[in-house]
Amino acid sequence: MYDVVSLFAGIGGIDLGFIQSGFNVCWANELNHAACNTFRHNFGSQYLVEGDIHDIDESIIPHCDVLAAGFPCQSFSIAGKKKGFSDPRGQLFFDIIRIARKIHPPIIFLENVENLMEHDNGNTFQVVHASLLELGYIVHYRPMPSHEYANIPQTRRRIFIVATWDAGFSRNFRFPEPMPLTVRATEWIDRRVRQPDIYYFTGKTPFERYAIDCVQRDDIIYRTYHGSITETRDYMCPTLTANMFKPHNAPLVRDCYGVRRLTLKECLHFQGFPPDYYFPKSITISDAYRQIGNSVTVPVVARIAKQISVALSRCNGETF
Repeated sequence: MYDVVSLFAGIGGIDLGFIQSGFNVCWANELNHAACNTFRHNFGSQYLVEGDIHDIDESIIPHCDVLAAGFPCQSFSIAGKKKGFSDPRGQLFFDIIRIARKIHPPIIFLENVENLMEHDNGNTFQVVHASLLELGYIVHYRPMPSHEYANIPQTRRRIFIVATWDAGFSRNFRFPEPMPLTVRATEWIDRRVRQPDIYYFTGKTPFERYAIDCVQRDDIIYRTYHGSITETRDYMCPTLTANMFKPHNAPLVRDCYGVRRLTLKECLHFQGFPPDYYFPKSITISDAYRQIGNSVTVPVVARIAKQISVALSRCNGETF
């Protein structure tokens, strides 16, 4: 079994994808206390280290076959201010490089927003690429939208990077191929079931009244962005974001009982988490929405992890 070290673990979406593909997560780190609580609730506390990555001494991190990191994306996202490496969150990428230089894992797995490739006219991605090359890694990367690579009806566009210092692995590794989307988002929403009152709009605020007027169709999910409401195309769920804890940024639907936000369970489903994954009672609904929006689409990671496993097995253990 191959070992994974997970940085910026969040609520464990990347970890779960690797676990589902037969890997063992031996060490993980996350700063946010609420996310750590959710992680421990679902995975236990055996290997999670809570704290600032800046304070992590590389010598305590175990050897691993894969160093995985979904490093913070807000600095590069179209939806954010796009400050890139001038934002302290953007600079966290260099902690990945610091740790990789110390433990020199055979494989590095990275995930970020697709706009990472275009940010600052491509200069940001050039820095990422060059930093890995300088450590001796061969870099593979591919944008992989959830609706094209996981049969998940969410328009979530992300880039995935798999880097290795092993030429044999590099020759054998292939990203998974696109797959047909066979399900509509509306099929995952049972509009006949009344959800808890907290999800429904009552018309008490101007935005809620606006939403009740706008959200008329009962066969799609509506996208909201900074208070503007639009219909989604192709019967898909809009990208789930960390800001969807705010009602004016939340995906909306009309069911048999009114207009409401997507529930936490529905959002987890659209990120590909299993039915038994959920939040501890100590987590607020706002924190739960943030955590889902900051996570990954698990089946996309699982498919890539499976390809990594196949490539490793073809190397016959010669260099690992």
